[in-house]
Amino acid sequence: MRYVSAMSPTIAIIGRPNVGKSSLFNRLVGRRIAIVDDTPGVTRDRKEAEARIAGRNVRLLDTAGLEEATPETIAGRMRASSEAAVRESDLVLFVIDARSGLTPADRAFADWLRRQPVPVVLVANKTEGRLGGYAAMEAYELGLGDPIAVSAEHGDGMGELHDAVREYLPDEDEEKSRDRADRPLRLAIIGRPNAGKSTLLNRLLGEERMITGPEPGLTRDSVAVEWTDATGGKVRLVDTAGLRKKARIEQALEKMSAAASIAALKECEVAILVVDALLGMEEQELRLARLAEREGRAVVIALNKWDAVEDREATRRRLEDTLMTSLTQLRGIPVVPLSAQTGRGADRLMPAVREAYALWNRRIGTGELNRWFETMLARHPTPLVEGRRIKLRYATMPKARPPTIVVFGTRAETLPEDYRRYLVNGFREAFGMSGVPIRLQLRGTSNPYADEE
Repeated sequence: MRYVSAMSPTIAIIGRPNVGKSSLFNRLVGRRIAIVDDTPGVTRDRKEAEARIAGRNVRLLDTAGLEEATPETIAGRMRASSEAAVRESDLVLFVIDARSGLTPADRAFADWLRRQPVPVVLVANKTEGRLGGYAAMEAYELGLGDPIAVSAEHGDGMGELHDAVREYLPDEDEEKSRDRADRPLRLAIIGRPNAGKSTLLNRLLGEERMITGPEPGLTRDSVAVEWTDATGGKVRLVDTAGLRKKARIEQALEKMSAAASIAALKECEVAILVVDALLGMEEQELRLARLAEREGRAVVIALNKWDAVEDREATRRRLEDTLMTSLTQLRGIPVVPLSAQTGRGADRLMPAVREAYALWNRRIGTGELNRWFETMLARHPTPLVEGRRIKLRYATMPKARPPTIVVFGTRAETLPEDYRRYLVNGFREAFGMSGVPIRLQLRGTSNPYADEE
């Protein structure tokens, strides 16, 4: 999803003429701005207004009706204006008239929308009455996910629409931080006691900021430090107290240290996991990496004390085998061998962190994502579950931080675990998402027409 910098997220309402776009616009804005009439084509120019949706301020666009027409006609120019609104928007509300049913124009514009790099919420309008919700079910065949049944005229279904929109909006704190160009990258250094975390921090800072020594556990609390790395970017670095196995966390002070480490991990964006190259990647490091993955954080491994390793080739192989077998959910995690004590190799650490951060923030457009998705389905069709084929129809990426894919389809929630891994690994490989957590969410449908297709 794309966001307009220094502005509220932009949402465009589109659809063919007379489906109730302006009524929905007025309802969401909370006052009558757009002229509403049963005559098709009343709205010719785009209107915009600030609205409050899902607890967020957004910029709402009311567009002219989409019609198949040549560019030189009024209808053609109206369509061009609506298409331009889609290109500058962060989210589209595609409105259909559930009362009159789907038309060839609805299907054509749905096909066009699926190729655009912007997420879509399908809104089935005019669903008032007892049969309204059932009438909306036909909209499943458009392949745009679950239709939200509303009546813009009577205000029905607005809560469900707000909930659907909320999934595609960034957190308010996230958006504010994005608007501050000088916001530092939030980085945590994690690892077992005496792995060299504080020595590494001192090396990155270029000063003896932290007390270091051979005694494990010198750092008791998490210490926040702000600095500027060689790329000119600001970093807020947190050096954490070492985490030990739970059975060894006996003293109250060490319990607080462990809690502070976990809190720092939850607040960061990228975590540097410091591994003692002489000891290798053991269960304590794996536990920390899994915790970082569960929290959705990007991870870079700093393989410290590399200068003291005698058989480097064997050490690399052991580490690669451990990561391959025990940390598949972070496949391709970057590893930077270095010596925090001498500084050798440390200059490669922050570039690796910046690259992991960029991948963690990366969004894939809906069109590009669905071309990949169709290739994956063609390469390996979905399996049979209880003798019935699972029909996956459409994928979107509503958010990054970490990258999150939402797949829609009939009985999608029954997709076996091995096929889910196939999709995640394929996504990671196709878009170069090495070493970052990837979330896959499945949205099943209760489409009554699904088994008749």
